[in-house]
Amino acid sequence: MQIEYTGRQFTITKPLHAIGDEGVERIGKILGRITTAHVVLSAEKYRQSAEITINTRLQSIVGLSESTSMETALREAITKAETQAIRYKDKLRAKKRKPKEEKAHEDPELARTHRTGRAISIAAAAAQSETKTQANGANGNGRSKPPAPVTVHSFPTKTPIAEPHVVRSIDSIAMRPMSLEEAVKEAEFRDREVFVFRDHQGGLKVLHRKRDGKMELIEVP
Repeated sequence: MQIEYTGRQFTITKPLHAIGDEGVERIGKILGRITTAHVVLSAEKYRQSAEITINTRLQSIVGLSESTSMETALREAITKAETQAIRYKDKLRAKKRKPKEEKAHEDPELARTHRTGRAISIAAAAAQSETKTQANGANGNGRSKPPAPVTVHSFPTKTPIAEPHVVRSIDSIAMRPMSLEEAVKEAEFRDREVFVFRDHQGGLKVLHRKRDGKMELIEVP
């Protein structure tokens, strides 16, 4: 495996080469086969930055770090790339360790045909078998019986009766005798559809607001 090194305003020394080679080799043991690896070291005033890019057939990993020392930046970039490699490897292992039940749901069950031996799904095989049976019955070669009529009885469902929700209301009853005009004003003020009151003669009366908005007077005998 060939590792490409690039220095931007920075001269790459042999110790840095050794650190980079060792880090890429360590990551290669985790990922397996590495196609390309590129290490970029750049310097800008007092800031040293290192970037390492490792490409495999299915994954690209990039580690980037900055420090006042180029050696420190390179080691930290390698550590970050190594951490990503370990995570990627764990994901691959998790996929391979799926339970047998999940694999059975993912891969449709296969059956072999008698003539060609090609693999087909069991559902397709059942459909082919049913088609052949119907065809044999249609051309007279089979002994299939006509389907027997089936009568389905449906019974009416009982509609549940909702229990009435009763709320006691005191605001709909006048506590003192009043005239009809006073009762109308009081019903409007209390915003009541039904208002019960007694007149000054002691008669019991009921005011009811109809749907058209008019007030209806009901006199209780």
